[in-house]
Amino acid sequence: MFYMLPEWFDAGFLNLFQYITFRSGGAFFTALIFGFVFGQPLINLLRRKQGNGQPIREDGPESHILAKAGTPTMGGVLILGAILVSTLLWARLDNGYVWMVLFVTYSFGLIGFWDDYLKVSQQNHKGVSGKVRLGLGFLIAAIAGLWVMQMQSDSLSGYLAFPVFKDALLNLGFLYIPFVMIVIVGAANAVNFTDGLDGLAVMPVMIAAASFGIIAYLVGRTDFTEYLGVQYVEGTGELTVFVAALIGGGLGFLWYNAPPAAVFMGDTGSLALGGALGAIAVATKHEIVLSIIGGLFVVELLSVVIQVLYYKKTGKRVFLMAPIHHHFEKRGWGESQIVIRFWIISLILALIGLATLKLR
Repeated sequence: MFYMLPEWFDAGFLNLFQYITFRSGGAFFTALIFGFVFGQPLINLLRRKQGNGQPIREDGPESHILAKAGTPTMGGVLILGAILVSTLLWARLDNGYVWMVLFVTYSFGLIGFWDDYLKVSQQNHKGVSGKVRLGLGFLIAAIAGLWVMQMQSDSLSGYLAFPVFKDALLNLGFLYIPFVMIVIVGAANAVNFTDGLDGLAVMPVMIAAASFGIIAYLVGRTDFTEYLGVQYVEGTGELTVFVAALIGGGLGFLWYNAPPAAVFMGDTGSLALGGALGAIAVATKHEIVLSIIGGLFVVELLSVVIQVLYYKKTGKRVFLMAPIHHHFEKRGWGESQIVIRFWIISLILALIGLATLKLR
């Protein structure tokens, strides 16, 4: 909305609102202030409505039963509210990529909200069945894939870009849709599995989002894409505003989620943020780079898959507990120790992923 101010009013300084960098800064601070202002009232409301809070797994680390019992969930609503308000205020609303990413984010957020609601209201861990969650997720991702293919030029639509190799493109045709479905649903569930300790998921999400904000800005400008030798995707620069709002909202949430957490993100937040990362990766043609920048999420997801498959085949476990962050808890690592070390790993992986922009 603010992008239109120079057209509505004849004032030279208002031209600042046409710059992506300026509007990204505005979106960041708007989302951050939103989090600080509405964080505590939302937590108070969730405590009143949820009573016993999020159910704690009895088979999980023993410390969780005492330390985390009664903590409310659905805190992802705070992040989603901050993102929505900030994006609508500061982004160009005639940009199709912005609406596609918003669609994916809030659709997965609704799935997560439904899941959290069932868990809290029934006080068990079942929630929405896995088949329904996956089915809805794949449907949302398929719509996003078709949406992106229609927005992109013929030279990019349906193509998979490879990092490091200059101008390396693989035409997947309509197989690109199933590929997008795997990327977005995989990203959403990977972040969901990572969200098991106070602050563990939200900081790596912000690190990954910041990395993709840089990527979105660069691939949306012809001067940078020519210099770096990456594919130019017109319009993706506007996603930088969305990313800035996500980071601001994430920091506002982390203020209350820092150990010991006053509120959990819940599936409402983790599924939505993971879906957002997947959608941005698809929009910018950096799906493979997502597996590097979001490598921590990949490892968390794989630890669950490996544990389940190996247990079904042998009746034994590879890890003491999955996802893998619980394995380290069982081995005696402290919660803050795990969280901070995982943050460091996320930052290293993000730098490696960004390095692929120049290694061509």
